[in-house]
Amino acid sequence: MCRLFGYVTESRCSVAELLGEEGLASFTSLTAVHSDGWGMAWQTPEGTCTTSSPRSADIDETYRMLVKEPLSPAGLVHLRWATGGLDVRPENTHPFLADDAAFAHNGHVSPIADLEALLTPGSRARLRGDTDSERYFHFVHQSVEKYGDEAEGVTRALATLIKKFPRCSLNALMLTPTHMFAIHINSRADSPLRALRELFDDEGDIPPRHTTEYFAMDYRETDRGLEVVSSGLGQPGWTPVPADTAVMVDLATREVTRLDPVARLDVDAT
Repeated sequence: MCRLFGYVTESRCSVAELLGEEGLASFTSLTAVHSDGWGMAWQTPEGTCTTSSPRSADIDETYRMLVKEPLSPAGLVHLRWATGGLDVRPENTHPFLADDAAFAHNGHVSPIADLEALLTPGSRARLRGDTDSERYFHFVHQSVEKYGDEAEGVTRALATLIKKFPRCSLNALMLTPTHMFAIHINSRADSPLRALRELFDDEGDIPPRHTTEYFAMDYRETDRGLEVVSSGLGQPGWTPVPADTAVMVDLATREVTRLDPVARLDVDAT
């Protein structure tokens, strides 16, 4: 379970510029729950760059430095909460990277063995950690390779996962050299309410919307471009992302294309 922030802008921006001082402080404060590592990905002319650490973002000087750097016109940030007994170690820290595609997930897909069974031998050989999220990414990646088209590959992979894991959250951001994918598919996923309550003596201290809309995502469009964020920021000016949707954002034009994996699932079934 994790928090996500992604952006596609007209020119190079820092995370701090986009969220503002108050917004960045609110996002970083989510380490009260999501303290099991952090990671970032950003797009450059040379390719997709990533960095990550199993340390909590609120005590990591590298995080504090990078969120203030105007690294790119497109990027993402991930704060990790290692649920399900998965280890806190570098190999399990998001984002995952393969062939210039970076991926960060908010959710838990189980059973992990069933998810791994969807992978080809080549995809399994790329695995480095224990997480369902890494396996989710490589399933999407192998689907893109299979169909030779990012939109088609992502759509077909999501359709398969919705069918096989209907009660799991597939919320994710994926950054490629040409597109940002924002996935908000979780309508039948259970909120980790019990685990949240175990972290706090007073339920009033739990971050905003975590007990009621843990898997919610919001977006906003500004003069700079498009931003998307997981619930918990607690600022005005954001619009809820519709349930069970996925979009593809063109990095060059910022054009948004809606993907419809549920419709693809119906087509494949017939």
